[in-house]
Amino acid sequence: MKEVIGVTFDGKSKIYYFSPNQRKIKKNINVIVETERGLQFGQVVLENFEIPEESLTVPLKNIVRIATRDDFKKHRRNTKDAEYALKKCRMFVEEMDMKMKVLDASFTFDRSQLAIRFLSDTRIDFRELVKRLAAIYRTRIELRQVGVRDKAKEIGGIGSCGHELCCTRFLKEFDSVTINMAKDQGIALNPTKINGLCGRLLCCLKYEDECYKECRKKLPKVGEQYQTKQGLGKVVSVDVLSHLVSVDIPKVGLVQEKVDIDGSCS
Repeated sequence: MKEVIGVTFDGKSKIYYFSPNQRKIKKNINVIVETERGLQFGQVVLENFEIPEESLTVPLKNIVRIATRDDFKKHRRNTKDAEYALKKCRMFVEEMDMKMKVLDASFTFDRSQLAIRFLSDTRIDFRELVKRLAAIYRTRIELRQVGVRDKAKEIGGIGSCGHELCCTRFLKEFDSVTINMAKDQGIALNPTKINGLCGRLLCCLKYEDECYKECRKKLPKVGEQYQTKQGLGKVVSVDVLSHLVSVDIPKVGLVQEKVDIDGSCS
């Protein structure tokens, strides 16, 4: 087991694990950590806890230090400069008539990199844009193309359920969602019903997918022969959560029967 803390860099992004280096670090404390991009100013969102060592996908790094007053000043200066860099980048994009929408910009804490995220439906040749920005900031420029789900996460909104979007409220990573998940749950394949504000399949289709899969293993499949109390017939539909099967029985017609299965799938 390894003792770790969870750190995020903008309050909404993925949580990254770091070693507390034998310190007890409370939630909401700001820290300086070393990442692949360079030094970063982050916030602790998960206090000291242990996880299995095999669950770590990358080598665990120590925190560099608890953020000092000078670190806060530098971070605020970096944030302000990044806002100006964002305006400059958008100006260059407009001048060059590039088909892209610049979302945000951020400096690493040590200013070794300026990362700019953008949205575009096509591949973009941004070499000239990088040259212009590098001439001003004299640091490594990284332009990162993101998807419409990332854009929805940034903007936020209210989903069809009436709640704030999951990606804005608590999702740190986007899971893969497939059309088969909607089919397994018996949801009508209507884009207005199964797509979120981003235009992609609803993230919440993933939440109950495992439950539906487990239930379906214990229920007869559509098209199979099934013995009911009223006779043998062909299964024409299955209600997974209620465990009801509709069976077409010769000379009897359509009947519904609840399947008695072990465990709860509801």
